[in-house]
This record gives sequence, C-alpha cells and structure tokens, in this order.
Amino acid sequence: MSQHRSTRQRQVLLAALLHHPGFVSAQALHAQLISQGQAISLATVYRNLQALVANGDLDVIHSAGQAAFRACGQERHHHHLVCRSCGAAQAIEVQAVEDWAGQIATRAGFSQVQHTLELSGLCPACTEPA
Repeated sequence: MSQHRSTRQRQVLLAALLHHPGFVSAQALHAQLISQGQAISLATVYRNLQALVANGDLDVIHSAGQAAFRACGQERHHHHLVCRSCGAAQAIEVQAVEDWAGQIATRAGFSQVQHTLELSGLCPACTEPA
C-alpha cells in the first residue's frame, strides 16, 4: 500500500474492505460500519475512499451507475471480471488491451493516458444448476 496520511477513519475503512469478499459501494460500506458502531459520516467514507483510490490502495469499478470499491492487493495495473449475480471479482491482466490503449493514445497524440476496462458475466457458481 502506498504512503499516505493515516487516520482512524482510513484505518477503519481499509480494515472493513480487507475483510469484504468483493466490491462494495460507499453506501453499503457506510451502513456496515454504522451497524458495527463506528461513528463515521457518509461524506467521510466517500472522501477517504477517493483518497485511497488515488493512492492506489483500492480498486474501483463502476456498475449500474455507482462506484464500488475493494482492497485488491495487486500493485500492477489490471482489470476485473465481475459476476453480475453475486459480485465475485477476479483480477485479470490483458496485454492486448494495454497495447490497444497505447496505440490509440499515440495516434491521437496523447500521453500519460489512463484507462479502465470492466467486464461482467456470470461466475461458475452462479451458472451451475441449483
């Protein structure tokens, strides 16, 4: 994890995310913390999640119009394959995407380009017959 100012709220958020099995929205994380007796505002949750993403400590995906976060642990740039049913996520590295993004940026004269790729589907557990 990168170096940043460590606050009690940030430590509480990181601990909750490290024990969460998949991606979680800021609202759901806030509700979980409140139910555990933590005194933390939704604004503080949002602010700290944004700082942790900027520092590279969290992954973020955008699904159904809202951001979801998780502590991934991978330091290299990567993307995710996310189950639309249960929310399980798998980190993936796709060199062809990296090459394509670089080529598009070069052709357009851009530099220091960042990108995200979000893939969703049904994981094996959710596609198995009941």
